[in-house]
Amino acid sequence: MSEPCANPLFLQWVKEWMDEARERNNKGFHQYKKAYDALKACPRKFNHPSEAQSLNGIGPKTSDRLFSKLKAHYAAKGLPLPDELQKDLKRKSDDEGPAEEKTVKKARKPKPYVPSLRSGAYALILALSTLEEEATIGLTKADTIDRAQPHCDASFTAPSDPTKFYTAWNSMKTLIGKDLVYEHGRPLRRYMLTEVGWEVAKRMQAAGGIIEAQTSQHKPSRTLSAPEPLREVSDHNVLNLPQRRTASEQDPNLRKKSKHRPVFSLLSSSPPPSPGAQESRENAAPQEHDLEPSVKNSTNTSLPSFTPIRLAPGSFSVHLLLDSREVRTKTDRDYISNELSARGITPITRALPLTDALWIARVYSPAPPTLAPDLDLSSSENVEIVLPHGLERKRLDDLISSIKDGRFHEQKFRLRKSGLRNITYLIEDFSLSAERSDRYGDAVGSAIANTQVVNGYFVKRTTKLDDSIRYLARMTRLLKKKYEGRELLVIPSEALSPQTYLPMVSELRRKQPDDEHDHCITYAAFSSLVSKSSTLSLRDVFLKMLMCTRGVTGEKALEIQKRWKTPRELVEALEEMERRDMTLDRGGGKGMGKWTGKQIMVSERLGTMVPRKKVARGLSGKIAEVWG
Repeated sequence: MSEPCANPLFLQWVKEWMDEARERNNKGFHQYKKAYDALKACPRKFNHPSEAQSLNGIGPKTSDRLFSKLKAHYAAKGLPLPDELQKDLKRKSDDEGPAEEKTVKKARKPKPYVPSLRSGAYALILALSTLEEEATIGLTKADTIDRAQPHCDASFTAPSDPTKFYTAWNSMKTLIGKDLVYEHGRPLRRYMLTEVGWEVAKRMQAAGGIIEAQTSQHKPSRTLSAPEPLREVSDHNVLNLPQRRTASEQDPNLRKKSKHRPVFSLLSSSPPPSPGAQESRENAAPQEHDLEPSVKNSTNTSLPSFTPIRLAPGSFSVHLLLDSREVRTKTDRDYISNELSARGITPITRALPLTDALWIARVYSPAPPTLAPDLDLSSSENVEIVLPHGLERKRLDDLISSIKDGRFHEQKFRLRKSGLRNITYLIEDFSLSAERSDRYGDAVGSAIANTQVVNGYFVKRTTKLDDSIRYLARMTRLLKKKYEGRELLVIPSEALSPQTYLPMVSELRRKQPDDEHDHCITYAAFSSLVSKSSTLSLRDVFLKMLMCTRGVTGEKALEIQKRWKTPRELVEALEEMERRDMTLDRGGGKGMGKWTGKQIMVSERLGTMVPRKKVARGLSGKIAEVWG
């Protein structure tokens, strides 16, 4: 027989409420079920319903309801309330007090609605304000979008995130809910501003006039030689390095001495880096000089001599080359090019051999006869010169994938071989799960820092695809201003070869460090030089083969290649160690086992290197297993 409940009245009333909720199919049934089970199992007697709040399923609302039920129970039986209940009732009445003695708080006046600058609501109000205030017919959705898009940073037709469905047009629902826009007409809906909407539009137009007036006051002080326009392009770095950034901002001389400046000194040039800065750069990134034949190792007499082809200002125009594989989604492949065209930049789309965006100078027909070896002038095509600027776009999820499968390092390896002076890594944010973000956050930060500090590439971060498109448009306009008014120097294609191209470019930049005298090459020659397979030497293939082993970085592969020049030398050395059959203790500890001389050969040879270039015994064993 079950034990009697210590609070039978409370249990009875909670059961009544539970049964009532079950009959009505109310979701409160589960809450009352918890309270019923807790009361039934509780051996303690409660003198006041508020004491029952210590049980699971009973909160302040249930407690107040039990208190009201208890008062009605005593009143129905004509019994006085217990002292504790009377004190509680008196305290509540004192707290409430007479209505006339209460101090009524003055209601706050609601602030007028003001949409954010260049947001969806901002653009829609400006678009609808182009109608007459007395107009009786509104704008259709298509007409509204056409007029609103120039005033908004986000797209009204495509979501900024391909995994979501919200566009800037969703702001129309907010405006209708706030009674700023009136919607009428079926099936073709039309939109127009209400009286409140016109008041907001007039305030926005007045504020916009003040902003334009303030902007126009600063425009005369900006010239082509001033650095202010550059700050607009490079105001967000993907990696926050407060000490470096603050130092360069406080001391203008540091900015002048920097070799890799924001946006690559698009409008002005600066003196070459100091010898100390150059020495620290070489110490920080030795692999940049080791991956390719260095100028120091080849005499000037071995480099081919040539006379550069000079293209006068006005004989060419600057264009943006966009990789045809850069798409928003598989079903929306023309979004990027269409948005660039809407911003006044018409890109040339094709499959690029390297980078996701290049800038070329297209020579007007007829082309100079000296460029005849590069192109059949009888064809309708134009001669194209590659400018020393390239951009690699990485969405955050694609960056993680490229780090995992090794494409990230392989692409940087080819970028160094391209000879482009100014390379931008554009990192585009993408929503990641918390688990994936925690797992790969450190790897992404390390890869970005390595790209900035070791490789010396400029890293730009954007929050969405539309921001990336605006950045490409601004870059194209700045490069047009920079190059279309100057003379271009072009290296003849007959003077180029995969073995001498990089030493030649390095020697030219050593003699003339400023980018005013950059030597360019034709697009056909560039495509041939950066091809994935046509220009690879045995050394390059060996390095790539080594890096296929997980854990072998570019620096480790370089050190291995320095000691064993070819794959054959490495294999023969491993076979020789295997014949010796020499074993060593791994660490002398119990249960550590033994390593053969073949397994630790690479580790022992690289034991004196700095930590990032050392090869641990475990990795050395992997290499021996693969190559032995």
